[in-house]
Amino acid sequence: MYFLLVTLVILVFPLLSIALEWTTSGNSQALVDVLARWFVFWGVGVRLFLAGVVQITKPSFTAEKILGVQSQDSLILVKELGIGNLAIASVALGSIFVNAWVLGAALAGGIFYLLAGINHLLQPERNAKENYAMATDLFLGLLLGGILFFAWQP
Repeated sequence: MYFLLVTLVILVFPLLSIALEWTTSGNSQALVDVLARWFVFWGVGVRLFLAGVVQITKPSFTAEKILGVQSQDSLILVKELGIGNLAIASVALGSIFVNAWVLGAALAGGIFYLLAGINHLLQPERNAKENYAMATDLFLGLLLGGILFFAWQP
């Protein structure tokens, strides 16, 4: 379920939303704007919202199943991570209504994902879920970085 849900919110749903908007809007907006809107909404907003809710309500899932940490002492830190995820997610979800928030949410989400992906990469032993989290974090971090690069071109 974890792999399917992450794949849906970081790839499938953004691409479907982009295709739907691009084909129905008359292509009035730049492609980078459409990419930014939907990868921020789904990849940053929905993914981090779902992760945050799970980390706050069931921190043992993230600690044990993704990070491989068995200590109960880690649960308070996972809950704190969940709170941070909800904070970033709230801006990204709100960006669907307030277009001025899109690039700020892309910046915060991109930094978070890139650094989280690098952190996973530096762990010598990773399980399949952590490998997938690492790969998707790096993918979104680099994608959002590319979107920001093109969005801020004069």
